[in-house]
Amino acid sequence: MRKVEVCSYNEMWSFMFAEEAEKLKAILGQEMAGIHHIGSTSVPGLTAKPIIDIMPVVKDIHRVDPFNEVMKKIGYEPKGENGIPGRRYFQKGGDNRTHHVHIYQVGSDEIERHLAFRDYLREHPDVVKSYGDLKMKLAGQFPYDIESYINGKDQPVREIEAEALKWKMDIHT
Repeated sequence: MRKVEVCSYNEMWSFMFAEEAEKLKAILGQEMAGIHHIGSTSVPGLTAKPIIDIMPVVKDIHRVDPFNEVMKKIGYEPKGENGIPGRRYFQKGGDNRTHHVHIYQVGSDEIERHLAFRDYLREHPDVVKSYGDLKMKLAGQFPYDIESYINGKDQPVREIEAEALKWKMDIHT
């Protein structure tokens, strides 16, 4: 059973992202249109589960599956769409997960959602504080129940996402 571990921001997370991003660039090569550090580990000052979320953006999502064997060789478990149509998802580290890779095709709405959420948090330290406090509280409440932890964050995350998307539109108009 995996323990829900939430810890203080670690400056090494950005280096861990950069190191893994280079490996993914080498694998995906010409298919990749971009790569982003997303999720809580991408927001300075935010408490997080110490798992690096990486979002490569590819030209054609249907050309990702042939890379599954190479991804396995560097420690990733291919999970297919894993509940989100149009995504290819990979996990590294088994029960002691270290990285999640969420691959989307150029133009996917999921890309904008993830980037807006990250960028909004980076610009709103008050939201970082309250969201981080919530995560710490939920991890304490549900140390061995990841589903309850995720469910406890669901509504606040949706509210932050909605605000983030509105904020992103406002700054680009």
